[in-house]
Amino acid sequence: MAEHPTDGERRALAALETSGVPFEITRHGPVSSLAEAAEARGVQPADIVKTIVVRRGDEDYLFVLVPGDRAISWPKLRALLGVSRLSMPDAGTARDVTGYERGTITPFGSLRDLPVVADSRVPGRPVSIGGGAHGVAATLAGDDVVRALGATVSDVTEPAQG
Repeated sequence: MAEHPTDGERRALAALETSGVPFEITRHGPVSSLAEAAEARGVQPADIVKTIVVRRGDEDYLFVLVPGDRAISWPKLRALLGVSRLSMPDAGTARDVTGYERGTITPFGSLRDLPVVADSRVPGRPVSIGGGAHGVAATLAGDDVVRALGATVSDVTEPAQG
């Protein structure tokens, strides 16, 4: 671990260790783009998996795992969940729900055990997911992420714009 790991990093690493899946931790300095993050982690941009907190209703949240080069397709996600409305909570609410700041959020070690939806592009390859602190990531098999989190796998994304 880093010399002074954050509470979030300690929580995420403990949850990864408890999950029993093999993983590798990468620590890097600040990055300002997906391309920089991918280079620092030694992966392709599509292999970085963003953990997005989505609000389904009052105090009803879930995680959506989205490949770095993609964005949530709200119509696909609403259809999968059988709801007519979804939203993203503000940064403070996301922190209260997960214990992580935006940019560090991971389902591993979240304060709340939330349902997880993984885009269909997550399984079948190595992925890099947030490690609970800025500049900390865990690389592991996408199949292990899905299995360890009990994730529902579905095509819920579209190519990112811009």
